[in-house]
Formats: sequence, structure tokens, C-alpha cells
Amino acid sequence: MPDLSSFSQPSQPAQPVQPVRSGLDVPLTPLRFLERSADVHPGRTACVDGPRRVTFAAMRADAVLMARALRRRGLRPGDRVGMLASNSYEALLAQFAVPLAGGVLVAINTRLAPAEVRYICDHAGIRILFGEQDLILACRRTLASAGLVETFVLIHDGDGSQPQPRHPDGGVVTTVDDFLAEGVHHEGEPDDDTTFPFAVDDETSPIAINYTSGTTGRPKGVVYTHRGAYLNALGEVTTQNFSRDTVYLWTLPMFHCSGWCTGWASMAVAATQIALRAVRGPEMWKLIDDEGVTSLCGAPAVLTTLVGDDAAHRAEGLSVVTAGAPPSPTIIEQCEELGIVVTHVYGLTESYGPYTLCEPQPEWAGLPVAARAKLKARQGVPMITSADARVVEAVPVGAPADTTLVDVPSDGETMGEIVLGGNGVMKEYFHNPDATAEAFVGGWFHTGDLAVKHADGYIQILDRSKDVVISGGENISTIEVEQAVISHPAIADVAVVGAPDDRWGERLRAYVVLDPSVDATAAVPGGEVEQSVIDHCRGLIAGYKVPRDYRVIDELPRTSTGKVRKNVLRDEAWAEHEEATGNRVN
Repeated sequence: MPDLSSFSQPSQPAQPVQPVRSGLDVPLTPLRFLERSADVHPGRTACVDGPRRVTFAAMRADAVLMARALRRRGLRPGDRVGMLASNSYEALLAQFAVPLAGGVLVAINTRLAPAEVRYICDHAGIRILFGEQDLILACRRTLASAGLVETFVLIHDGDGSQPQPRHPDGGVVTTVDDFLAEGVHHEGEPDDDTTFPFAVDDETSPIAINYTSGTTGRPKGVVYTHRGAYLNALGEVTTQNFSRDTVYLWTLPMFHCSGWCTGWASMAVAATQIALRAVRGPEMWKLIDDEGVTSLCGAPAVLTTLVGDDAAHRAEGLSVVTAGAPPSPTIIEQCEELGIVVTHVYGLTESYGPYTLCEPQPEWAGLPVAARAKLKARQGVPMITSADARVVEAVPVGAPADTTLVDVPSDGETMGEIVLGGNGVMKEYFHNPDATAEAFVGGWFHTGDLAVKHADGYIQILDRSKDVVISGGENISTIEVEQAVISHPAIADVAVVGAPDDRWGERLRAYVVLDPSVDATAAVPGGEVEQSVIDHCRGLIAGYKVPRDYRVIDELPRTSTGKVRKNVLRDEAWAEHEEATGNRVN
């Protein structure tokens, strides 16, 4: 019988009680996932990277070696460590080894220019940078000459070989094998494996910093915590139906939002992870067939690559989670025709990747494929580890921090801004308190995405606030227009932006990529394909939403994570208008 006397009212004012750490009070951290998988499944395959196959026990041992080597290189608690690499064993290992050493991992976009890499290394204060040799060589002199990075660590190549350091000028260069050797514990040394208990004292401390794309300004460092990473990883487990039998293919860049927390999520259930350094159709299908891949993630462009490859075939049991842009009903339908189950999620770098998912309802199964695909293209409802996803009335720029947010009606028509909260949202922008305060006006994170909320509680994005086209006083969702255009059989890809118009203020311009089977010469303005697309769209959307201005291009400009860089297309449209009229448009 428990002693209930402590529940009586004390006769004296209670004194502050210092928190006591015990087995009932353990801070959350995804480091525990690796420790458990290595304990329970030591001989199972944790990661496949080219010819290398690493067990959970070996991965835990490598994590300890890397953590100790970082400490011996002078890493202090909270110091940032960089990773400039494609999907690889080392990039995955660093997600555990760096925080195990008390550091904070900064995974850097591999497509950035040297000057952009330099900015991130400077802003984050990175002194140790891991990466592939070609990527390191491209920016090493810039970094070393600026006195930023002191040590460059070269990881294995895709074929499993260890590169020989080249061009030794500027900074210390070593291989990852030699670096790990520095972490070997020798008998008699004071620090042993108990220095690395796969635990943390403060679950709100940073585990990673992920920099935003920065397409319209300097990238911001988004701070993830151990607690947030742990909970979001568990949200991914349920969202993607991960289990011990899962074989996860890394088509999503590990540097993007800490890989949507999927590396931690896969480790939580002891799933096998397959590193894919370049997303190409033949390689994807080979690994799907040879390794028994069950799950993968990526932007809609990854889905297009998957289903459009010559090797594409029925793949029962394969599930794909997509985000980065709303997938068109067309691509969802194409996946379902191959037996591929598509789950649409929504989130941002600031929300650890996915925050909501379009959770299917049982009655959807009886709908025609096209109707079901349209429903599955919505952004949906919060994951189980997320707080609510609200759609609120627009808040003016510069509004007070304590502004009261007002939800729009759940009528599927009234547009507002999506705001997010809870454990699924970043701690802060690194060294940027002003941007942090602006992002959290009213106590919720402001996404900048405009959406409606339907009566069933599912949200649906209509556009980014900066992408809405206002033509003749009408607000037009470019996403709605794009989904109409791409449903035409001749169109493989599309992006719609606002181009200046002397009469209407703005008009819709569609940049389209034709299906390879279509003769491009037939799609010039005034050609048959253009008129066919116009006629097609008239049956799907209101007349004023149908683009009349088309540009046929080979491919859309995209970020490394698959998002269309609409700012590039807008700049082109407005520069063209300026050149034609001689008038500068502000």
C-alpha cells in the first residue's frame, strides 16, 4: 500500500525542491535508439552503403570511436560539427556520434556554392568538417584561408574505398578511418566507454542545426533539440508504419531537416537503412528489388523519377512518403497503378520535417483512383506527436508578440495561414533572436503557408503567401492551377507564377516541361498543345484561373530537396517585362 501522507496539506510553506534524477526521470534523446538496437539486435544489418554492410553492434562501436575522437580533438559541449556529404554511412553515423560526444551536428546541403558553405561554417562556428573528398576540395581552400575549419575528415567513397587526401594546403586533412583510430581506447587511459552513456542531462539541449534553403536571403539555422528529435522520430515510426522488418531507402537527402528524423526513426525499431548517394531511377529499382526495400521518402520529383523509369514495375508492399510540395493527383494515381502506397505529409525545416499527414479514411478506399488521389493530395492532420495545426487569420507584419490568433472557419473556403506548435517545432533560430520572435508571434510558429481547413479537420494548402497571384483583384492559388495543368497527358512538370500585366496587375504564366513523347515544336505559343492545355483546364478550374501564357523549358529550377525555385521564374518574368517596356517594376 503506497504512503499517501505526502498528499496532505503542509503546515509550513513548501521549500523549493531540487529535481532528483532517477530511473523515473530520464531525459529523452534518440541516442537511446542506437543503444537499444545494438543491445537487442547486435548482428542485424543497420546500414548498407555500397558494398559495406554494418551491423548495429558495429555502428554503436563506431559511434563511440567517433565521439571519443571528437573529444580528443577538443570538442566541447555544444560545439558544432559539420557534415558535407551525400547519403552515406558516415552521414548517418554522425547523427548519433556527434551528439554522443556532446556536440551539435550541422548537415550541410551538398549543392551549395563554396561561399554559401563558408557562410554556414562561419555562422555555426564549425571547426571540424566531415565530407566527401570532391565536396571538401571544392570549398576547403576558401574555408581554411578564412581561418574557419581546422580539420577536414574525408569519408568513404560510394564504392567503399577510402580516398587518399589530396592538396594538403589549408587545414588538417585526415581520413575517417584514421580519425576513428584516434578514438580507440587504450588500457590505462582515464576515459572509457562509460564516458558515453547514450543519454543527456538536458533534453532541451541542441542535437542538430539545419539551415534553411535561403533562396531569398541568408539561410537561418534551425535548432533541433534531443526531445524534439526523439518525439518526431516516433511520429515518423507511426506515420510510415516502420517496424523491425522495414528496409528504408535513403532517397531523401540526409542533410534535409535531419533527414526528416527518419534516421532516428529507423533506428528506433532496428530497421535496415540503405544509403543512396544519387537518386536515379535504375539504381532505385535495383535496390528495391535486390534489398527488398519497403519504404522511401522524397519530394514529388522523386516519385516522378521512380514511376517514369524504364525499370518501373509493380511493387506491392512499397510505401512512399512525399512532401516538399503538394503532390499532384496525377502522380499519386500513377504510383497507385504500380501498387505503391503514397502518404502525403507536410512540414518545414522549422518543424523537424513532417508535422502533418494526410491520414487516409476507410471510406476513401471505395472511391475511384482519381477521386482518392485528390483527397490524398491534401496536407491532412497532425501526426500523433504534433500539436494542432491551426489555420488562422493573417497577422500583420510587426504585430506584437502577444497577438491573439483567430482561427478561420472550417469551411474549406476561408483562407488563412498555417501555424504550428508543440514538440514538433524548432527551439529557435541559431543566433537570431529577432527572426525567432517574428516567427512565434502569438505563441505559435508562422509557416507562411496559406491554406483552408475542411469540415473534417484536414488542412489543404492553397499557396505560399509569396506565391499567391493577384490578378484583377482576384487571389489565385498557383497550386490549384498547377494541379489542373499537370493533369494534362502532355505535361510532365509545371510551375505557375505571376508575371506583370499592365491591365490586370499580374497574369498567370505557366512554365511547363513536356512529356518526352510529345513533339516540343508543337508546344510553341499558339501551337496545338498550348490550346489543348487551355481547353483541358477550363473543364477543371474557373476561367480566370486558366493560364494563357506558357513557356516550355527542359526542366524546372529546383532546390536540392526538390522544391521549385519559383523566385527564379518570377524574376525572369519580371525582368522580361522590364526589358520589353523599359519600365522598372518594384
